[in-house]
Amino acid sequence: MWRRCLLTGMLVWLAATPASAFVAYVSNEKGNTVTVIDTSSWTVTKTIKVGQRPRGIEFSRDGKFVMVAVGDDDTIQVIDTKTQEIVDTLPSGPDPELFTQDAAGKTMYVANENDNTVTVIDLEKRARIGDIQVGVEPEGMTISPDGKILINTSETTNMAHFIDTSTRQIVANVLVDSRPRFAQFKRDGSELWVSSEIGGTVSIIDPVKREVTGKITFEIPGLRNEAIQPVGIGMTKDGKTAFIALGPANRVAVVDGVTHKVLKYLLVGQRVWHMDFTPDEKYLLVTNGVSNDVSVIDVAAQKVIKTIQVGELPWGITIAQP
Repeated sequence: MWRRCLLTGMLVWLAATPASAFVAYVSNEKGNTVTVIDTSSWTVTKTIKVGQRPRGIEFSRDGKFVMVAVGDDDTIQVIDTKTQEIVDTLPSGPDPELFTQDAAGKTMYVANENDNTVTVIDLEKRARIGDIQVGVEPEGMTISPDGKILINTSETTNMAHFIDTSTRQIVANVLVDSRPRFAQFKRDGSELWVSSEIGGTVSIIDPVKREVTGKITFEIPGLRNEAIQPVGIGMTKDGKTAFIALGPANRVAVVDGVTHKVLKYLLVGQRVWHMDFTPDEKYLLVTNGVSNDVSVIDVAAQKVIKTIQVGELPWGITIAQP
């Protein structure tokens, strides 16, 4: 009996413990900090003081740095992942929010909310090399898998702007629903998904025809439609499953990536915002701004397994191997 109990306990422990150790960095918009989480223990290992109003956050392509947009300081701060200290800053326009990089990690594109531009930064030279005029209140940023098209969403203009990365010119504007916040391509480039916070939808865009081909809508019993506000999107590499953060609805929608049908809703913390997968895609971590925590979702089981307290008003998250 003793051996059986011991074996059962070990199996339970193994089931609850991640197979691989990854490190997550969470930007806390109001706390002016970045929280570091060890996913092998689901514990906070460090809190890094950064500039004012940190939001967009992402690892460099080589994994050596974490870059965070500090909006009220009008810059991008660079954190060394070995020392977990700020070691540099990158130039941006006023109030940088979200950004993306090319596949090589040589060029960064930053949405500057206050001057309606996208700043282009040479990451090797750490220099600002251009600006692209876009719509009003630019936020969402993503780049096509082939690197040829940059997407920016403008919250007030309600458009997804298609930008040629070679000429840095807008080649198409696609109208979506009110206040688009986030954009993501399927890995095979077949679809572009854009979330509209106030519109309450996710638009499916054909990147070749550059037109909306469908929309995902959400219905949650007991909640008014205006409480359901899609923001962050996380899509598995195979494109079969997507997770949509629904803001003050305090839920993440699980969506079939092929049929675009909502499969279920996962109850998370308050005002769920952005998300990122662990590199093995076993877990998805989502930031909950009002409850000041991060929910951990088991991707295969499609259930919340853990809550981790972080800083004040967590906004963005990025995860990579240590």
